[in-house]
Amino acid sequence: MTDISKKKNACIVVLGDIGRSPRMQYHALSLVKEGFQVDIVGYSGSTPISDLLESDSVHFQYLPLVPDFKNYLPNLLAFVFKVFFQAITLFWCLNARLTNIPHYLLVQNPPAIPSIFICWLYCLLFNVKFIIDWHNYAYTILSLSLGQENMLVRLSRVYERYFGRFSKANLCVTRAMRSDLKENWNIEARTLHDRPPDRFRPTSRKEKHALFEKLSSDYPGLLDFVHLDEKDATYPGLVVSSTSWTEDEDFSILFKALTLYDADPNNTTRLVVMVTGKGPMKQYYLDQIREKTWVKIMIYTPWLSPEEYPMLIGCADLGVSLHTSSSGLDLPMKVVDMFGCGVPVCAKNFACLHELVRHGENGFVFDTEEELCEQLSQCFQDRSLRKKLADQVSVFRRQSWHENWKANAMPLFT
Repeated sequence: MTDISKKKNACIVVLGDIGRSPRMQYHALSLVKEGFQVDIVGYSGSTPISDLLESDSVHFQYLPLVPDFKNYLPNLLAFVFKVFFQAITLFWCLNARLTNIPHYLLVQNPPAIPSIFICWLYCLLFNVKFIIDWHNYAYTILSLSLGQENMLVRLSRVYERYFGRFSKANLCVTRAMRSDLKENWNIEARTLHDRPPDRFRPTSRKEKHALFEKLSSDYPGLLDFVHLDEKDATYPGLVVSSTSWTEDEDFSILFKALTLYDADPNNTTRLVVMVTGKGPMKQYYLDQIREKTWVKIMIYTPWLSPEEYPMLIGCADLGVSLHTSSSGLDLPMKVVDMFGCGVPVCAKNFACLHELVRHGENGFVFDTEEELCEQLSQCFQDRSLRKKLADQVSVFRRQSWHENWKANAMPLFT
């Protein structure tokens, strides 16, 4: 590792797949725009956005993949070995792989174990400003699978709360989380609401046709969007949803709502539903989809490149968000993507969703599959309603990610 250069240096740590961590990638883009050299530490997997890959100011430092200790050890012991392995490899990477000793280190939370402790220790040893970006609480995500009273969940909460206080500065994703950090953890944070970067925008007709012709070899139903006139009564509606196929994004609600939509004779518009993302429960739902004999519904589950994803979102008539927060304090990033592309959204309700989605203004909020079905029916029976919602979404798009970042995050890096 070289000595600190004259140029400002920052390190971003994601103890996960860098390509699936959009907010941290956007931090990196903004830091580069403000003259920083940036090291991004995390795991390989999905392809990061091209602006980062092509930048001479960004350096990816990939961590060794964690062995699957569960194949050899009991669950608790496997967890201990996993944490130990991650701690050693993360500390080694920070010490030996970074382009320069950073002036600032920004770590994503969650995950918290062992990244918060290791990053704090590194910053203490090398006099680096330690910043945490709170996306959620790690212990609440762990509680989804283990239960709130599980010993590991309780230990995780104590660890997260204790070492979280060692940061020199903090960012968080909602006003509700900022209040909770202050009131319950005595941590001061600045709210940085997610905003879409410039690549999230409405897709032109020419781009739409080119994208659908490219994808049609795998998804032939998309050719209807190319060959049919939009005024044709048989022209389908396009619905998009992005999911991680996990427990906090219950795809069954959308699945049941589409079944209800298909059965209602008043619904005459065919729907092509594009569900992006990958995750542990994807195959389970794909098997269920194959068993359905829908007449008006066609579901595709593509995995898109970082460049294709915003183009697809920008083609949609309506988005659906299934995200529910384990803590009730974070917001769905995918809704931000959809709003950036000018697409109104139907979103699953939870505590602080009102900070992003305003029911009846820029989208709809639902609790049940019946409510979601009714909202789908309203939107595709009344084109003027979709336009009214989209007009309000355009207000959200006026402030870009970088403008918002400069106002709320940049002061922490000066």
